[in-house]
Amino acid sequence: MNRLYLILMNLGILDRVLRLFVGLGLVLFDYVSSSGWELIFMLFGVWSVTTSAFGFCPFYKFAGVRSCPARFAPSKA
Repeated sequence: MNRLYLILMNLGILDRVLRLFVGLGLVLFDYVSSSGWELIFMLFGVWSVTTSAFGFCPFYKFAGVRSCPARFAPSKA
């Protein structure tokens, strides 16, 4: 995996899997339901699946949270 990609990732594997299943569940619920909340469920579902796929959450970055275990020390050149 590319080092730059690992630096940008801030979601760990457990966080990504949970977001994926919750997001897919919300999208499925949106598909079968016919309530006034359909757009909200779809937006949260797509957001969860997208952040899970890329491994990056901008809200985590702003809050300083990182569940990804990869850490890099500055290289000595």
